[in-house]
Amino acid sequence: MSGKYIATPNRTKEILNKYKFSFKKSLGQNFIIDVNVLENIVHHSAIDQRTNVIEIGPGIGALTEQLALRANKVVAFEIDQRLVPVLEDTLASYDNVAIINEDILEADINQVIAEHFTSGEDVHIVANLPYYITTPILMKLLLDELPVKRITVMIQKEVAERIAASPNSKSYGSLSLAAQYYASAEVVMNVPKTVFNPQPNVDSSILQLTLNEERPVDVQNEAYFFELVRATFAHRRKTLRNNLMSYFKGVYDKSIVQEAIDQSGIDCSRRAESLSMEEFAQLANCFWQEQLIKKSDN
Repeated sequence: MSGKYIATPNRTKEILNKYKFSFKKSLGQNFIIDVNVLENIVHHSAIDQRTNVIEIGPGIGALTEQLALRANKVVAFEIDQRLVPVLEDTLASYDNVAIINEDILEADINQVIAEHFTSGEDVHIVANLPYYITTPILMKLLLDELPVKRITVMIQKEVAERIAASPNSKSYGSLSLAAQYYASAEVVMNVPKTVFNPQPNVDSSILQLTLNEERPVDVQNEAYFFELVRATFAHRRKTLRNNLMSYFKGVYDKSIVQEAIDQSGIDCSRRAESLSMEEFAQLANCFWQEQLIKKSDN
């Protein structure tokens, strides 16, 4: 049956020709034309007949089809209205698929889950995400507090490496910490650009995010924690002290900045990429205390 799957070069070409479909560069459309790659994505997502799936950007339905074969139900968000009739055609034989023509960034995903799935059932997110909007989508999925156990996505290799990076690596940065605050991250497979139509300029990776049941660190103010993390990575080659002095210039005297760093017990000559999440939490909590003191003095 594999010859009849959507994700083959011939079948994809046939569908594109039938609908006279032209790719929109602005939507980052790259369709997978290798069934093995899709089967690997589905395998790593660990879905089964009891699992419900949210998919983002189904395209012509290549991944959707493989998900529908194994999952209980698939709800796919497609922003491109031109693809809705295509999907209704290519997925006509699957009665466990629903297509929603909506921008995932504007969608109320919690409401969609409540409407389409039975409460208490497992929900996973599986997607081949457009490169240009990967980070906003992933951060929305993590911040929306969805009743989801796992997120398995195909994204640009470099971005996947950044999200899954550990301290003391070139890829480690504010994005790594933002994602790993909400989920454990692992790159489970690399994918060459040759399996896409049209071929992108970069290779991809399959990234798996397993949502944390509890936050890995205790921070007094989450928004402030992320703000401080970004500040320390503003200039990667600068020390912690120099980045923080620059960030708080005009807000605190240098002596107060130094005092907050000292209270955290972290060596201010280190660079941000060497700090663990626990150390960032210590640092942020000390500066947050300074913020509260400043507010109470005014």
